[in-house]
Amino acid sequence: MTLPPAEHTAEKAGAVPPPGCPAHASKGPGGATRLYGPAAETDPMGLYEALRAEHGPVAPVLLDGDVRAWLVLGYLENRDVASRPTQYSRDPRVWHGWRSGEIDPATSPLVPMIGWRPDCVCADGEEHQRLRGAVTAGLSQFDHRGVRRHITRFAHQLIDTFCEDGEVELVGQFTEHLPMLTLTHLLGMSDESGPRLVHAARDLFKATETSLASNAYVIECLEQLVVAKRSRPGQDIASALMAHPAGLTDEEVLHHLRLILLAGYETTANLMSNVLRMVVTDPRFRGSLAGGQMTLPEAVEQVLWDEPPLMVCPGRWANGDTTLGGRQIKAGDMLLLGLAAGNVDKAIRPDASTPVHHNRAHLSFSAGTHECPGQDIGRIIADAGIDILLTRLPDIALAVPEESLSWRSSTWARHLTALPVHFAPRVPEGHDVPNPLPAPPAPSFGPPSAPLWPSPGPGPARASGQAPPPGPVPGGGATGGVSGPASEHGPGPRATWRTRVMRFLRRR
Repeated sequence: MTLPPAEHTAEKAGAVPPPGCPAHASKGPGGATRLYGPAAETDPMGLYEALRAEHGPVAPVLLDGDVRAWLVLGYLENRDVASRPTQYSRDPRVWHGWRSGEIDPATSPLVPMIGWRPDCVCADGEEHQRLRGAVTAGLSQFDHRGVRRHITRFAHQLIDTFCEDGEVELVGQFTEHLPMLTLTHLLGMSDESGPRLVHAARDLFKATETSLASNAYVIECLEQLVVAKRSRPGQDIASALMAHPAGLTDEEVLHHLRLILLAGYETTANLMSNVLRMVVTDPRFRGSLAGGQMTLPEAVEQVLWDEPPLMVCPGRWANGDTTLGGRQIKAGDMLLLGLAAGNVDKAIRPDASTPVHHNRAHLSFSAGTHECPGQDIGRIIADAGIDILLTRLPDIALAVPEESLSWRSSTWARHLTALPVHFAPRVPEGHDVPNPLPAPPAPSFGPPSAPLWPSPGPGPARASGQAPPPGPVPGGGATGGVSGPASEHGPGPRATWRTRVMRFLRRR
């Protein structure tokens, strides 16, 4: 790529960030800003705003190894790039960096994120339509009520491992595991595959020296799944991809399974963590939920605007010379979609404090022909999982000072490392009709822990004939879930699985 000429970067006085700001603290060759390292890890949103102030809606940046790229910061510019596949290809083989030797494909931690694979993400035109059609069919075969039933079972099983303790670290023991357990089940893998895949997926997105090994482990697991499903197909995504009329090869099936697993896991785990953090740290957010001014699905949409689970999306490659946001883009240049930066662009959100939870026009699932096809399943996992947690533990409160919370950021995502909470202990398998819950304890830190949902036990509201509050219904379904026999929703007879998960989580 070509860096902007000097006259473009020399903005008028007062517009360029002062020395010591994130944009100046991480300059690399050619004056471009590094999108990795301390500044990007500690304050990515501050870095994006500094870049916007210095360069406008499109900024030159450097990836790991000082690999050059353009970061698209403007909302309209992001939609422009995402909606013009003929100008901005999704096929990374267009990138001139492979030919110039700018990257070593054998050792670069960027390869799992920007390398070519035989999947729909790396394809354009008719090939993209062929592959994406198979993915869409595989995902749409599941009735949403049935998906909720599986999420409900897994959520109850996870909560049963810590509900007696009165405290839990939600990221490590809930939000990282529920999406992986659900996705591995939908793909056709065994439930026991989840815990180790959680760590491999997290490491892959961190783009560290071990990312290639983690990617190899994910591929190995999925190779075994493809072999198994060729001989014994079932009602799962792997089998649906194999049976689709598009005629996917085993390699294409494998890489689409990888795409669904990794993209679905990372975005959903981060989304759940972000929503729950808002619940226990922001009294206005919690009050809006408790008071009915905002439903849980609306709360999820608000967080998707404010804290996208994937902050930067790789990537697009220019098919020819063009202009974007006042910058000269050359053929073969790499562009990154700045989803988080675009969502807070003042051109479309002049006041970021104004609620937008009724609006789904955010960029959090990208846009255009490559918009995430699995976003509805991600929303269902987040909605159902958080609903079940808050129904069973309505008095959760932050167990540490809010300022002690920390994040781990990579080029692509910002990940809450831990969310410790406390609550009144409950007995396991609380999905049966529970007894009235005790009064919430006074929290040591954080906002008052008034229950979000009323206790689902008997009380005056029930006695007067009013409708039951949102929460578990006889049979175990959470709000919006499926009623039915308890065996469909609560932990089944798989005691061996529960024991393994409990031991694994308590070792963390």
